[in-house]
Amino acid sequence: MRLLLQRVSHAQLDINGQTHARIGPGLLALVGMEPQDTNEDLQYLVGKMLRLRIFGDEEGRMNLSVQDIQGECLIVSQFTLMADTAKGNRPGYSKAAAPAVAEPLFLQFVDLCREAWPNRVQSGVFGADMQITLLNDGPVTIWMDSRDRSRSI
Repeated sequence: MRLLLQRVSHAQLDINGQTHARIGPGLLALVGMEPQDTNEDLQYLVGKMLRLRIFGDEEGRMNLSVQDIQGECLIVSQFTLMADTAKGNRPGYSKAAAPAVAEPLFLQFVDLCREAWPNRVQSGVFGADMQITLLNDGPVTIWMDSRDRSRSI
């Protein structure tokens, strides 16, 4: 499972020209699923995401988590995070979980986030064509992978 986190001042997700979700300061989390992802992967990345200290404290140092600042989270499924660009110019997506596997995992990830951070988590719609408008704050963008935890913070 892969996450691409962006610290945002605000973000909005539209579907078919209609606003589906909107958050203020917090995290935009793009989520990619692999076929072998487990509940352990989900739990690990939910905890890391919510406790990741990437928000400024009184001195401007990145010392606070999204929970510390009472921020919000917008979670969006994005299979393209699993792109393989090793050969040619067209990315391959064979490492991405098939929709029948990925959708329940994504929904479980969202549910776990909502349990851990009630009333502060919104999500996109799995498989929908979504447009996201955001203001990346910093900019701060963090990559996490449940399979390669040495690269995760």
